[in-house]
Amino acid sequence: MQKTVKKLDNNVIKALTIVCEQAKQAVPGFEWITHTASYDRFPGSLAVICVFDTQASIEQAQAQQLDVYLRRQIQGQLLKVGIKLKDARHHVRYDSEQACEAQNNGNWQQRLKLH
Repeated sequence: MQKTVKKLDNNVIKALTIVCEQAKQAVPGFEWITHTASYDRFPGSLAVICVFDTQASIEQAQAQQLDVYLRRQIQGQLLKVGIKLKDARHHVRYDSEQACEAQNNGNWQQRLKLH
């Protein structure tokens, strides 16, 4: 990994770690956050995946507009480290441990290739 790519990735991780810690307190059912990116097409290729315990928790968060809260937090923290997303709705996705277990036998590496 080139130095500039490593620095970008570290900045993404730093921003998402802050969001993760806040979301664990504020969003019921939220468990963790991860990302994928193709850095030759960055930031357009950035995908942020917010992982919940169950699909029902995702639906409840969306009903309470906590998905909007998460997107705003992600966008704000990324902006603080110099990464501007045109439209966070295209970059932020929601998934669940329940779905990964059912569809990918709990293999997140395999599942994230689909995002």
